Amino acid sequence: MDPAPRLIIATRNAHKTAEIRAMIGDRFKVLDVTSFPACPEIEETGTTFLENARLKAEGISRVIDGWVLSDDSGLEVDALGGAPGVWSSSFGGEEGNHALNNARLLSEMAGKADRRARFRCTMVLAQGGKEVANFSGTVEGTIIADARGAKGFGYDPLFVPEGHTATFAELGDEVKNTLSHRARALTQAVEFLSQQTPR
Repeated sequence: MDPAPRLIIATRNAHKTAEIRAMIGDRFKVLDVTSFPACPEIEETGTTFLENARLKAEGISRVIDGWVLSDDSGLEVDALGGAPGVWSSSFGGEEGNHALNNARLLSEMAGKADRRARFRCTMVLAQGGKEVANFSGTVEGTIIADARGAKGFGYDPLFVPEGHTATFAELGDEVKNTLSHRARALTQAVEFLSQQTPR
């Protein structure tokens, strides 16, 4: 039996890698850049999710052979003019500090009647330093006034997806991975990859 083809996720975020690995199953051997110490740090200087995803996928695929998949994703809140958007992971002032990000979001949303928001994910697939394809997924929902749930990460405790009454952090990975923005983009990416690689 042929080994599963390798898919490198252009991230050092263990949560993101685990989420993608769980969604893909055994169709691909999913690794991330922590398995490749020589990989450079890619500065996310883009002003859109697509620009940042492209920078990461193309940059990492210049130094690693095979398929490289990157994503840039974040939360867009209507009452905040689409913020935090591409700055979702540093919204609270410190990169990757979920507690500070959530605290700032709650502060900015205080007293606002319009609670509509969405998670958006854009993925870029690259090989040999060049983008091959890109994919996008969104999930609509609302921002609640108090964090609920201990599962998930990031803004999950504050986001209730459309059609549900529980937050992503209460629903847990099994449910989240069927309807999340990342799941929707990844489904497209896997379908594309399946057409490129022999079964």
